[in-house]
Amino acid sequence: MPKAVWNDTVLAESDKCEVVEGNQYFPPDAIKSEYFKPSNTHTTCPWKGVASYYTLEVNGKSNPDAAWYYPQTKDAAKILRAMLPFGVASK
Repeated sequence: MPKAVWNDTVLAESDKCEVVEGNQYFPPDAIKSEYFKPSNTHTTCPWKGVASYYTLEVNGKSNPDAAWYYPQTKDAAKILRAMLPFGVASK
């Protein structure tokens, strides 16, 4: 089962993930929300849409913009709506 771990803490775990561009996307109910703090960062992907970011905060350490999601995806990426990937959570 896919699991996201940072700073020795499990952030998400699910057998209902989607893999896109090498990133594991977790469904919202798999996320331990106490570790996710909203960020003001946004980026745009030409085929997925506008991404919003979270900073991870675990055991007194912070990992800025380490998790992202697409709240309103373009039609080509609708399977990713509201799912969170972990591709950079290794700072």
